[in-house]
Amino acid sequence: MSKAPFSSDVFNPDCHLCPRLSQFLDTVKTDYPHYHCRPVAPFGRKHPGLLIVGLAPGKHGANATGRPFTGDHAGIILYETLYKFGFSNQPDATALDDGLTLKNCRITNAVKCLPPENKPTGGEIKTCNAYLQAELAGLKKGTVILALGGIAHKAVISALGLKQVDHPFGHGLKYPLPREQLLLTSYHCSRYNTQTRRLTTVMFEQIFRTIRRILDKA
Repeated sequence: MSKAPFSSDVFNPDCHLCPRLSQFLDTVKTDYPHYHCRPVAPFGRKHPGLLIVGLAPGKHGANATGRPFTGDHAGIILYETLYKFGFSNQPDATALDDGLTLKNCRITNAVKCLPPENKPTGGEIKTCNAYLQAELAGLKKGTVILALGGIAHKAVISALGLKQVDHPFGHGLKYPLPREQLLLTSYHCSRYNTQTRRLTTVMFEQIFRTIRRILDKA
């Protein structure tokens, strides 16, 4: 595993620092030649009020379309919720040319490439953390960061140079950050979590209701 140097760039579309992920993308591209099968860029406003951090591109979602949470079950739930709370111009996300735009919001992933079985290794998360670190460093004062799932949460804590033991993951938690920023946590809106009702619509919308209230007061 190559060590990723810190860079002012928050994204590199030609990144090959993780050999296992690069090889896996090549394999998937062979099976699905029309898929994106490259690192997936963050999507949305450059200096948002809300930054959403997910885990990694889904095989038949972001990895196929080239945009975070676009084309899979998790994306259906996320973008419907974003639209309901005024963070997007439409509730549907299907392709890069679908006309979707975000309002005061940006979406990124802890790992920018599709991992086998949606499970990046610790080394891959650490390598890609340099990009997340650069992205977080560019956020404006008062930004709300929403981490979807435990891996995304730990990646954010690592990128900020904070102690994991002082910031355990759990649904609906809030952690104050420097520069009047705030970290909120939620279970990931994956098919598994929603079908097992570990995460319900009411629970997910409550997170965004809190975010909306915080940003409206700013």
